[in-house]
Amino acid sequence: MKKTLLIFLALFTVLFAKSQSNLTLNGYVKELSMFYKPVSPIPTSTTDSLDFLFLNQIHNRLNFRWFATSKLTFAVEARNRLFFGQMIREYPGYEESINTDNGYFNLGTVLASGDSWFLHSAIDRAWVDYTLNKWQFTLGRQRINWGVNLVWNPNDIFNTFSYFEFDYEERPGTDAAKIQYYTGVTSSAQFVYKIGHNPDETTVAGMYRFLKGSYDFQVLGGWAGKDYVLGGGWSGDIKGGGFRGEMSWFLPVKNNNGSEQAFIASVSGDYTLKNSLYLHSAILFSSNGKTGNAGGERGFFDQNLSAKMLALGMFELFGQISYPFTPLFSGNFAIMMNPLDQSSFLGPSLTYSLGNNWEIMVNGQLFLGRPGTEYGEYGQAVYGRLKWSF
Repeated sequence: MKKTLLIFLALFTVLFAKSQSNLTLNGYVKELSMFYKPVSPIPTSTTDSLDFLFLNQIHNRLNFRWFATSKLTFAVEARNRLFFGQMIREYPGYEESINTDNGYFNLGTVLASGDSWFLHSAIDRAWVDYTLNKWQFTLGRQRINWGVNLVWNPNDIFNTFSYFEFDYEERPGTDAAKIQYYTGVTSSAQFVYKIGHNPDETTVAGMYRFLKGSYDFQVLGGWAGKDYVLGGGWSGDIKGGGFRGEMSWFLPVKNNNGSEQAFIASVSGDYTLKNSLYLHSAILFSSNGKTGNAGGERGFFDQNLSAKMLALGMFELFGQISYPFTPLFSGNFAIMMNPLDQSSFLGPSLTYSLGNNWEIMVNGQLFLGRPGTEYGEYGQAVYGRLKWSF
C-alpha cells in the first residue's frame, strides 16, 4: 500500500510536469496545533497524571486533475499528515482512528511512526468522469453530495460527515459508480451504486432533483446496508433568507437483522443582514435517539458516522452567528445543544487573512455537560492553524 500511494503521486507529478496544458495541480499546507483539556486528569506511566495534552499536525494536500479530452477527466487527490504530540502517546487508539478507511479499497497507510508521532498518507479522491450529451458517468472514490443542510444531512446516505471535523473542508468520499442524467435545465436524475465487502456495507439508491417555483426539491429511495431508505429535501428562501430541510426514513430489509426503523429530519434557516451579520439555526429530530442522558455510546474519534445516526439525542439544536469585522478579519460563534440532557457544544473561532494565499485561524471546541450526557465527557480543545494555499 505504501508503494502504491507513492507511485500514484509520482506518476501524476511527472504527467503534470510534462503536460501542464491538460493538467492542474493545487492544494495547501497547514499547521494545526491543539491544546486539549480532558474532563478528568489522564493517568500516565511517566507522571501521576496529565491535566492537558498537546497535538500538532502538519497537513499537505495535493489535488490533481487531468483533462484528457473535453468529455473525459481524471482526478486524484491525496492528503499527507504528520501527527506528533502527547495525544498520540496517551491515546493509543488515536493512530488507529486516523488510519481507518471506510471505503471498499483501503487507500490510506501509516508510512512511519514512533512513540508520540506518525506519518499518514491517504488518497481520498480517485475518479474518472465521462460526459456524453445529457449523460454523466463518474467511477471511483468521489464525494456524493445529496445533503442540502449545512450541519446535519439525513439525505447524505453515502458519505456522512461530522460538523466537528472542521479541518477537513473536502469532507469524506465513497467508492462508487454514479450515473447522472440531466432531464432539463433545472432537473436531473442520479443513480449511485456504492460497493461494499458485503450487503450490509453496500448502498444502491437513486435521486431526482427538480425546480418548482423558487424551490429546489429532491426525492430519493433505495437500499442502504441493512435498511431500505426513502427520503427527500428542499432548499429555497423566505424573504431573502435561506430555508432548507431534508428527511429520511430507514426501514430494516429483514426482521431481526440488528437494525431498527428510524426517521431522521433536519430543518434549517439562515439569513445575512444588511450589515453582513450572518445568522444560522437548525434543528434535528432522530426517532431512534435517546430522550435521557445520551452519552457513552460513541467515542469522540469515532469515524463510523451514518445518516441514520447523526446525533445521539432525539432532539438537537444548533445556532450560529458570524461577522466580517474587516475584509480580512472575521469571527464566528456556533452552539449545539441536546435540550433533553442539557449538554452542549460551543464553537468560537476567529480567522485572519495574511495575504492572497495565507490564513491564520484560532478555533475552540468546548463540550459541556454532566457525566453521561451527550457532550459532557469530551472536554475542551483550543486550536491554532496556519494555512498556505497554492
